Amino acid sequence: MKSVSTPSAPAPAGHYSQAMVCNGLVFVSGQLPIDPADGAIAADIGEQTRQVLDNVENILLAAGSSLEKVVKSTVYISDIDLWGAVNALYAKRFGSHRPARAVVPTRELHFGCLIEMEVVAEA
Repeated sequence: MKSVSTPSAPAPAGHYSQAMVCNGLVFVSGQLPIDPADGAIAADIGEQTRQVLDNVENILLAAGSSLEKVVKSTVYISDIDLWGAVNALYAKRFGSHRPARAVVPTRELHFGCLIEMEVVAEA
């Protein structure tokens, strides 16, 4: 088992790793749309979705994986009405690759974020 850390994604704000690699899989912790360069959080769901995907991808790359190796994603959104915009950007980023996925509407996310995503990928 190996912990993964990269400055290209937000530093953990609690007692967890950005990701763990175990038995050939990468388990990426829930990522918020925080810009690792300055800590900024965009107000727009489109920019937040882009940032979440960037953060997830950067952690996967640090683990020796990629978005193309994602087998399962879980997407938490603060309002199900945002799903259309999120899904369009998600589909564009993943292209023809279609990992298993769950979408979980929730009332509030940390720091007022609109989206959070966690993934499991092949290492």
